[in-house]
Amino acid sequence: MHDEPGRLFRDAWIAGVRKYFPGEPKPGYVTPWEQTPDWERSCAAATQDLIQALVRSSESAAVQLEREQKGQFVAACWNAQIYRHIPDPKPSYVAPWEDLPPWQKEVDADIFDAVADQLAS
Repeated sequence: MHDEPGRLFRDAWIAGVRKYFPGEPKPGYVTPWEQTPDWERSCAAATQDLIQALVRSSESAAVQLEREQKGQFVAACWNAQIYRHIPDPKPSYVAPWEDLPPWQKEVDADIFDAVADQLAS
């Protein structure tokens, strides 16, 4: 199910949105992997790879980071990928951590944990 690069990231994103988003999320937030645009799949794959690299290079010590630190790492990696794929992104696409809504911070931290958990299994 998560064999395709970035698929685990996207699935964790959707699960988190469904868990934390207040009210009904925008359809784009929960678009299934198969319908996700190629550029967004690429961002998901690269960000997932970066999380895996951090966990591996720290010999799994990165799982001990504070929840907020995990979320910040995911958000920074994602923003870098957005800049890579969208030359002049809307500010909301690359908002700094302190400007993200609480639900998105929770989702980002959950993504980190989902990727780290997959490596541990």
